[in-house]
Amino acid sequence: MSDKVKQLAPIIWSEIQKAKHILFHCHPGPDGDSIGGALGMMHTLRNIGKEVTVIMGDSEPPPTLAYLPGFDQIVINNWSELDLSKYDLFISQDSSDLSQITKKMEVKFPNHMRVAVIDHHDTNRGYGHVNLIEPLYPSVCQIDYELCKEWDIEIPLDGAACFFVGIYTDTGGFKYPATSPGTFEAAADLVSIYPDFHKLIFMLENNHEPEQIKFIGLALSKIELYFEGKVAISAVPYEELKKQGIQEVHTEKAQVSEMLKSVKGWEIGVRFTEAEPGVVTISIRTRDANKYDVSKIAVATGFGGGHMYAAGATFKMPFNQAKKHLLQTIQKVYPDLGQP
Repeated sequence: MSDKVKQLAPIIWSEIQKAKHILFHCHPGPDGDSIGGALGMMHTLRNIGKEVTVIMGDSEPPPTLAYLPGFDQIVINNWSELDLSKYDLFISQDSSDLSQITKKMEVKFPNHMRVAVIDHHDTNRGYGHVNLIEPLYPSVCQIDYELCKEWDIEIPLDGAACFFVGIYTDTGGFKYPATSPGTFEAAADLVSIYPDFHKLIFMLENNHEPEQIKFIGLALSKIELYFEGKVAISAVPYEELKKQGIQEVHTEKAQVSEMLKSVKGWEIGVRFTEAEPGVVTISIRTRDANKYDVSKIAVATGFGGGHMYAAGATFKMPFNQAKKHLLQTIQKVYPDLGQP
């Protein structure tokens, strides 16, 4: 457990104890860590008698995570649709800035609402009354697990399942560099609570929708190589998605950028998708984060953030303009790559 977690755990616990109704959200394009963390905390805090609400936020509920305990209890609202007067504590997780709460409006917190930020993105500058930002951790769910241990509260069966899924997904199945002995210790304890963990992994690895497979085929047919073959970009315009009936949620879960960076010689892999006309989402991965830190690229675009080895951004501009902006940014951040 890091010193930062130990230091801030009692402060966050004090906020939870004082709160009557606690709100959690899922960030746009929610992944296993976002949903797992929100649901894991929901189960755990309800277990001690707290009233907790989890909202889905901007995105549609990802069907690939529908098997998570409590998934059907997520309120399908975004931030703009909430009556914030009902909540006295908002715990924002896995969200490096306010745009990760919602992209539909400017986020303003009412005066009565306390805000606690729990995150592991080093691009998070803190926007809460309490800010627990620990980039050394590979997932928010590991932070949540350690907080619960520090608070000396029981993690129930369903909470353990959700926290485990968050840790497993955000470590890439324990493959990413930030995975630590503490990560394995947390996972081991969680599976001792939820022994059917193998079923969770099976659902994660074998729960693809036909549209995801269609998107993978489409994306792999659209690979473009830049910077002397060191940067691979799969660039798919909206018209192609619409033609095949592929929705944004299917593109986000297809792990295309992971596939691209797995190719020897392709140092950086980018899924570059026009989710809707004039809105391009990108997912960036790197083979070697010490050589090419993709969070620097995402931040330098002015529209994103993330981790050294996994980052993303959203461009609100035409498809070709967005691609040009990305290439210029990569060249600016890493001039050693040469010309696009």
